[in-house]
Amino acid sequence: MKHASPLAPRGLALRLRWVLRFLTCGLLIILLVGECKLMAQGVPFRQRVRVPPLPSGLEWLNTGGPISLESLRGKFVLLDFWTYCCINCMHILPELEKLERAYPRELVVIGVHTAKFDAEREAERIAEAIRRYGIRHPVVNDKDRILWNIFGVNAWPTLILIDPEGYVVWGTSGETPFEVLDDILRRALPYYRQRGLVDETPLAFALELRRPRESPLYYPGKVLADPSSERLFIADSGHNRIVVTNFAGKVLDVIGSGGRGLIDGPFAEAQFNDPQGMALRGSILYVADTKNHAIRKVDLESKTVITIAGTGRQLQRPGPVRTSQPRAQRLASPWDLCIHGEYLYIAMAGTHQIWRLSLNEDILELFAGNGREDIVDGPVRPNRPFELGYASFAQPSGLASDGTWLFVADSEGSSIRAVPLSGRGEVRTVAGTAHLPYARLFTFGDVDGSGREARFQHPLGLALWEGTLFVADTYNNKIRRVDPQTGMTQSFVGGPGRGFSDNPPLFFEPGGISAAAGKLFVADTNNHAIRVIDLQTRAVQTLELVGLSPVEPASYVEENEVANRREISLTQTIRRSAPEGTLTLQIDLPIRPGWKLNPQAPISYLVEEQPSSQSLFDKAAVGRERVIKDAKDPLEVKLALSEGQGKSTVKITVNYFVCTEGKEGLCRIESATWIAPIEIAPDAEAVPITLAAE
Repeated sequence: MKHASPLAPRGLALRLRWVLRFLTCGLLIILLVGECKLMAQGVPFRQRVRVPPLPSGLEWLNTGGPISLESLRGKFVLLDFWTYCCINCMHILPELEKLERAYPRELVVIGVHTAKFDAEREAERIAEAIRRYGIRHPVVNDKDRILWNIFGVNAWPTLILIDPEGYVVWGTSGETPFEVLDDILRRALPYYRQRGLVDETPLAFALELRRPRESPLYYPGKVLADPSSERLFIADSGHNRIVVTNFAGKVLDVIGSGGRGLIDGPFAEAQFNDPQGMALRGSILYVADTKNHAIRKVDLESKTVITIAGTGRQLQRPGPVRTSQPRAQRLASPWDLCIHGEYLYIAMAGTHQIWRLSLNEDILELFAGNGREDIVDGPVRPNRPFELGYASFAQPSGLASDGTWLFVADSEGSSIRAVPLSGRGEVRTVAGTAHLPYARLFTFGDVDGSGREARFQHPLGLALWEGTLFVADTYNNKIRRVDPQTGMTQSFVGGPGRGFSDNPPLFFEPGGISAAAGKLFVADTNNHAIRVIDLQTRAVQTLELVGLSPVEPASYVEENEVANRREISLTQTIRRSAPEGTLTLQIDLPIRPGWKLNPQAPISYLVEEQPSSQSLFDKAAVGRERVIKDAKDPLEVKLALSEGQGKSTVKITVNYFVCTEGKEGLCRIESATWIAPIEIAPDAEAVPITLAAE
């Protein structure tokens, strides 16, 4: 849990804060004794505070426009105050996803993105984070901390629950498991249902997640260059796989099916969940499988993947001081890896520590850091968790080594650290904020200079080349170089600003970096690309990947999201000719009064020939597609014929977003299906087929 600089709450904020403290403490006591006494005289919550209307002018993302709390009456609303850099906020997102799937019609989650870093205030960056993290609910950009102050929030993440009548009834800060939230809703819903206060009409959001993907890579997080074999290992994080290419970009192998999961086995069957950092020794590739909270071992010769550390469950506290069995020990968001000697060093971002795993896979242990989220120099290894006087890290996310020191990109403290690999001596800050008496986690920028003067903004990646550290200064969209002895920092390539260009060189939140053969290979995360920097000339080139296809995402329209379905069965056969071998369908979507098509949302359609029909159309012409179209025009679907004439019955199902007319951003998914008998005959008209509601 991250605490922000306190802001004095007044009025509603002060009242909410005290009520939320009361409710949170009361709930914890209830859970500890194993009894629920929230139901006092039939009312599930003892304290309720009326929520005022949300201020106008806020930026809304992942939905059709602004949303008022009044329009959500009848549903529980859970406000999640988060910022996309924060590992604790990342940890809570899977718990919220479980909750949304458990209560798809009764609950609406609203993410309130209140930025820590300056870069995080930009709506476009937040939209990228929404896509990268797979967020399915609306997000409001609270860049000026308006809602943060109204609700008296002082830490990330904070959850606030509003009941179907518009009252705040519960809140807490920190990582909250699904089970706690599920228990509250499961016990409270009967009370509201009995009084007819629950509106179970499904709403649909996740516009960013539903957009078609076009790039072969999807949010690549890290990259590893092996000079001996001239191979690149690319963590294609958004596609949950590892891509292996040569230095010219020719694809040599793909590790993982692209599905999200924790499955060992052959390359084509294995599954990862947002893999990040990698390390290579011989024919063994080690992978930090970040959201699986596991370390995976990839045998490049036998082409198999196995899990060697972690249980798949997240560790909720700092790592154990004593050694543990790797397969029995929970991990917390391992983000990068580095091999030295007979150990694999792990940047354990979720516990703000450095761990290490013996390469014979029998010992897993804490190596550095007391688990306090801070930028503090001191002795390497504490005797107990949170012990003062020892080194502290803040979400370590990048590693590199010169054989004597392990260098760490300490992202939340915007600092570069150095840990003695001997385990003796002290952690030192090469460049960054450890010397400051306070606000070490909130001091950042884009400043070159000495180690104490230099400022970064959430750096995620490190590479060492000929005695110089190169830093992926992620939120500054640039590559910096740092003298590991003096800390002298200079901008190398990129910036100012973000973009996607080789000349001038522009990046968009680069997250990984590796050096080999006189070049830097950069995982340019938000540009979905690998960039190559010549270390002599500083020339930048985007690596063209040859032989790689994107992973086809699953359909994001689920059964419980569809609010209204219509099926139109046409009894009269439609006769057309198709002299050029293509039949065009023009579909007029049935939209009810008071609603409008959302042109920002993709329309998905599925074309199927009925099993009893003649196979009239080319198999490549039927199937599922997703398109974005102008709301004024009908949807056009072109079908290629495999036969010049004949009869068939075609089923066309279209799923589309509609939103309320006016400025309100409430959206629903509707579905329309046409079953149409079609005859292709040379003497018929050669005009499109129009499908409409009537």
